[in-house]
Amino acid sequence: MIAYQVIESGKPLVCNKIQTPIPKGNEVLIKTISCCVCHSDVHFYDGGFDLGAGKMLELPLPVPYTLGHEIYGEVVETGELSDVKVGKKFVIYPWIGCGGCEMCVRGDEHLCNSPQIIGLQVSGGFGDHVLVPHAKYLHDAGDTDPHLAGAFACSGLTAYSALKKGAPYLANNKVIIIGAGGVGMMALQIAKAAFNCNPIVIDIDDEKLNVALENGASATFNSKNENVMQEIIQHTGGGALNAIDFVGSELSVNFGINLLVKGGKYVIVGLHGGEFKFPLPLIPIMERDIQGSYVGSPGDMSELMALVRQNKIDPIPLQARDASEASKTLMDLKNGKILGRASLVHS
Repeated sequence: MIAYQVIESGKPLVCNKIQTPIPKGNEVLIKTISCCVCHSDVHFYDGGFDLGAGKMLELPLPVPYTLGHEIYGEVVETGELSDVKVGKKFVIYPWIGCGGCEMCVRGDEHLCNSPQIIGLQVSGGFGDHVLVPHAKYLHDAGDTDPHLAGAFACSGLTAYSALKKGAPYLANNKVIIIGAGGVGMMALQIAKAAFNCNPIVIDIDDEKLNVALENGASATFNSKNENVMQEIIQHTGGGALNAIDFVGSELSVNFGINLLVKGGKYVIVGLHGGEFKFPLPLIPIMERDIQGSYVGSPGDMSELMALVRQNKIDPIPLQARDASEASKTLMDLKNGKILGRASLVHS
């Protein structure tokens, strides 16, 4: 098989020929059709996460490794204990845990402290084959565009899980999405489909904001504009009740938290990094909830994919590229040049 692999953090990926895995027991071998590229891939590619003050949360991964966790592919071989049919096509749930810890047992594999994440600890969709430990991680995507389907394994799942945490939503002008990238755009579509609301969208890129407006945002604001905070507070009638931050940077959080009314809820999803500094007396006085949200559980994935199969979620903008453009795509995404999602297609 062929895999576009990281051999050194931040350096161009290398196309390597490696042995195709042979499934055993409950394992299923998937031939990758497409793999969408996520901002988490950029962080993994760079070797860690920015903690602010010059500190990094490093990922000590043995090299080479194969990125890619938003995978859609076809079953080509199964282990002797699996009854999934060869030739069927699925989206893969990649946030796989150890299976035995408290988090895994309660159904939150994505929070496992000893994960086996496909596209990080386990070779992912930047390779043309992926080994999945069990068919329970495979999800039918109905008639979804095969180049976009994999995005529901992270972009869609992350948006859906974060929106669940932020609910309930009482009025369009009281709900804010920060960040109109791939996950933010997916959140906009899921908010309409699953939560019956059309949020306000905030970004620093007018082109992305125009796309968000075309795709159902009730209003958009560029946070770089002068007096924009006052404009948003006026538009929301004194502030928002809910804000979901798909950027997660020092600038976005320090800006967004001040848009909430007392008792509002702020969900941080993005991993751009930095530090959050906030006056402690304002935490009890304002009584705001600040919560993190990391991808989503297997149960969340099942709920989301039911919506996908019912064609309730409108597609987001998509760029399909040959898998050989993996390095360029990572850099384009890092530099903010991707509208919606980019998908690497394996021939």
